[in-house]
Amino acid sequence: MNEWNNFNNDGYQTAVQAENEITLQRYVAGVMRKVYGKMTLGLLVTAITSYLLLSSQAAMSLIFSSSASIWILFAAELGLVIYLSARIDKLSTGTATALFYLYSALNGIVLAPIFIVYTGVSIATTFAITAGTFGAMTIFGYVTRQDLSKMGSFLFMALIGMIVCMLVNLFMKNAMFDMLISGACVLIFVGLAAWDTQAIKRQCAMADPSDLGKVATMGALSLYLDFINLFLHLLRFFGSRN
Repeated sequence: MNEWNNFNNDGYQTAVQAENEITLQRYVAGVMRKVYGKMTLGLLVTAITSYLLLSSQAAMSLIFSSSASIWILFAAELGLVIYLSARIDKLSTGTATALFYLYSALNGIVLAPIFIVYTGVSIATTFAITAGTFGAMTIFGYVTRQDLSKMGSFLFMALIGMIVCMLVNLFMKNAMFDMLISGACVLIFVGLAAWDTQAIKRQCAMADPSDLGKVATMGALSLYLDFINLFLHLLRFFGSRN
């Protein structure tokens, strides 16, 4: 009789654990949909901003007439990312989301010239390749049971190395070295897409429900940066200049 009761208790606990796991999976999936939704909207803000800027020759001339304005834009973007990362705990969800979309708009201004440099067909083709590659890696990061933490540390170190190489090549201006850097960066951001997805998934599972809006915003920013950087480096290989 005791063995039968123990069997029933074990079966009940197993069923409860299974039900809790399913509930958690559905909960995390719902938050991840918000992450992808915000990221997609950020990409749309970037594209629309670029389109509107390109439609105004006067605005293009004003912004890109001097290198100083470009450096100011880069500084503003970097400042927004640092501010969001450092102050996310103290910001409201609405403010954090607004700053993310502001960053997306600034990036649309910075990226507008690529629509002049490269043909529309090659940009569309590269975007499709980026979307397919990014989608495959983010799905892998979401479903894999492998721990990608160590891979993330390696990728961040590699990314810092590539940034140093890019700065050095600003003075060297070696075209072959530049292509090698872009190739390495493609691999880095492909890996980061999977690593960031797994990290965001874990954050969603552990975060306080009141903070999930901010977790979704920061997750969207991370994936947005992975997508944009992957797109820009793939454009070096698949883009055809006008």
